[in-house]
Amino acid sequence: MSFTKIDHYEKEYADTHHDTALNVTEGVEDQPIISPYFKRRKKRALSTEEYVAGILAGNITTLSQAITLVESSNPAHYAQAQEIIEACLPHAGHSVRIGITGVPGAGKSTFIEAIGNMVVSLRHKLAVLAIDPSSERSGGSILGDKTRMESICNNPSVFVRPSPSAGSLGGVARKTRETIVLCEAAGFDVIFIETVGVGQSETAVHSMVDLFMLLQISGAGDELQGIKRGIMEMADLMVITKADGENIHKAELAQTQFQSALRLFPVPESGWRPKVYTSSAVARTGLEEVWKGVEEYLDHIEKNGYFQHNRNRQNKYWMYETIHEALRESFYRDPAVEGRIGEYEKRVLEDRISSFIAAKELLEIYFKDRAGKPE
Repeated sequence: MSFTKIDHYEKEYADTHHDTALNVTEGVEDQPIISPYFKRRKKRALSTEEYVAGILAGNITTLSQAITLVESSNPAHYAQAQEIIEACLPHAGHSVRIGITGVPGAGKSTFIEAIGNMVVSLRHKLAVLAIDPSSERSGGSILGDKTRMESICNNPSVFVRPSPSAGSLGGVARKTRETIVLCEAAGFDVIFIETVGVGQSETAVHSMVDLFMLLQISGAGDELQGIKRGIMEMADLMVITKADGENIHKAELAQTQFQSALRLFPVPESGWRPKVYTSSAVARTGLEEVWKGVEEYLDHIEKNGYFQHNRNRQNKYWMYETIHEALRESFYRDPAVEGRIGEYEKRVLEDRISSFIAAKELLEIYFKDRAGKPE
């Protein structure tokens, strides 16, 4: 059976009818996207002393460059990044660290913009570390949280830094702790860490903040949902967002339900019974009450000594996390492991060896190789 394709028909018609619109005038060749006369000028690499001096002076550009250096997975950047962090540590620790999490759609970025304006009006310097989810397929991130924080992004007292989660679990980025230290050294006395927002397992941020704030929306659950372990029992303060218009009564009902549920939890180590608030970032309502709740919590843990106890525990946790990361990096970059890991991957895929045995033997190869090298 013969079948005339449309493009073939158009070509035949155009060949016999020269006045038809199907004739296409040949254009010019595609031009290069980048001008051939453009020459990229490589920026001069700053020294460790220049980085530290710029950070301590509050230079936002230098701070951003230092954070990029710290977040880099390039082994060549690691040593200098550690020197910068070590030099900044004596100037850090003088801030309030607040973790803000919640389900996607709870309005975290909009809430941060609204309450951030109020915090700045109280003469605080605010740093917002917004963690953006990275794609499991491409590895890329949108990093678009600044588009929801237009009113504070141009404020000289506010520093907004989006960072990709880059495969890190728990809603935070791989180098969030180090970034906090740099921001504190730059003079920011209030730090917001906005997590990815993935659900009840997002508790890693709790190990690096003084106050853990959970944003909820009305209709997201009942009292049974409220008493589930995990992120609920980590929260020091809960906010029901979008409490405006016809949603006010639903938000107030959710507030009552969650407050009742939280009373069923045992009193946390801090001795603080979590409170639930309602707020609307659009209508600018409830924000003052939320911030007063933050101040009440901080006063409470300062008086009973939990604030410093929690900071000490977090520093110890950071030490062990750093050890784990250093060992992991050393393992995968070891020449003996790099030379054999492909072979073991193939054997695991072909079911000739179990994953457990493969890992055990690769670790033996690593430690044997390290034992033969001088310290």
